[in-house]
Amino acid sequence: MSLFQPVLLLLLWSVVTGAVSGLLSQEDTALSNWKRSQLVAWCIVPFDAAQRGPQARAEMVSELGIRRVAYDWREQHVESFEDEIQQYQQHGIEFFAFWSWHPSLEPLIQKYNVHPQIWLMFSAPSEGTQDERVKAAALSLLPMVEKTRQLNLKLGLYNHGGWSGEPANMVAVCKYLTEHHAAKHVGIVYNMHHGHEHIADFEALFKMMQPFLLCVNLNGMNDKADPKILPVGQGQHERKQIETILKLGYDGPVGILDHRPEMDSRDALLLNLKGLGQTLEQLGLKDVSADYPDLKAEE
Repeated sequence: MSLFQPVLLLLLWSVVTGAVSGLLSQEDTALSNWKRSQLVAWCIVPFDAAQRGPQARAEMVSELGIRRVAYDWREQHVESFEDEIQQYQQHGIEFFAFWSWHPSLEPLIQKYNVHPQIWLMFSAPSEGTQDERVKAAALSLLPMVEKTRQLNLKLGLYNHGGWSGEPANMVAVCKYLTEHHAAKHVGIVYNMHHGHEHIADFEALFKMMQPFLLCVNLNGMNDKADPKILPVGQGQHERKQIETILKLGYDGPVGILDHRPEMDSRDALLLNLKGLGQTLEQLGLKDVSADYPDLKAEE
């Protein structure tokens, strides 16, 4: 063996180990939002059978080891917006997102220095070419685009079925707003429970949305949405979908949901925590799944 060969082998080994080290670093970053504490609890306010108030809700979420809440509300909750924010801050919970909009929130944003994502459905124009419909949908969003820009908030377009819930249309609206209105703060909140029709093409659709994704809300996924709301780990397809999300390197926030008005939100979140922990372990992510301990004692 010439002197050149050992040197070449050493150089190759350095390149390989450096590449692996970089990959692991990227993987650690991508996986951080899958940790139990980083999950976003969603649909736990009007859907809670226990009908908790702000303090009890904050205590419940904190006891489950979750540190982010996306706040859904109804008219009866408006008067308790401020208390909700106060309770989250006292319990170390991030007021991560807010459903739609209400003017009562605006003064609280500055008062408490919170910057929730605003999750919003948008209208689906019924006439015109595809380009005309995309433009009309984008223009209808401009008041909220400017409002959220001024308040330094991200605006998440929320899929809820129909034309405006199709990934291609959501991406097209985001691109239009970015290109014509410099709205880089506008993105997509993708909900698996409103995407059963996307199961077959999930990888391609997710890849299309990925540059704009602000949050992905998980759900157990059966054919024909039977049932529509199902804990993670109890469906036919979500394990493969989660594997796809991880494979594509998505490094954004991840949510789990209640959305079952007949069930205590704590029980619904607990089922999702168990199922997600088991799914991550099955996918070989033991370092992350270790953050999901055996929760039987908590039942």
